[in-house]
Amino acid sequence: MSMRMRKLVGTVILTLFLMAYAFVAMLVAVVLQVRENVWIEVAYYVIAGLLWVLPAGVIVWWMQKPDEADTNQPG
Repeated sequence: MSMRMRKLVGTVILTLFLMAYAFVAMLVAVVLQVRENVWIEVAYYVIAGLLWVLPAGVIVWWMQKPDEADTNQPG
């Protein structure tokens, strides 16, 4: 798959992932009722706000891989 196609596919996947992640994070917050304690609420939103970075980083890393033809060429 060319880098251009990977970027297109990765952008769509990343957008869908972030939308789903935000929805799930909201549902978890409602189910756990994190508003009962201010410190639990802050900790939850800090963790939930940063946790999406790991899978997004993997997707971006995959999108940025060079094409197969570029890696096989000598120096």
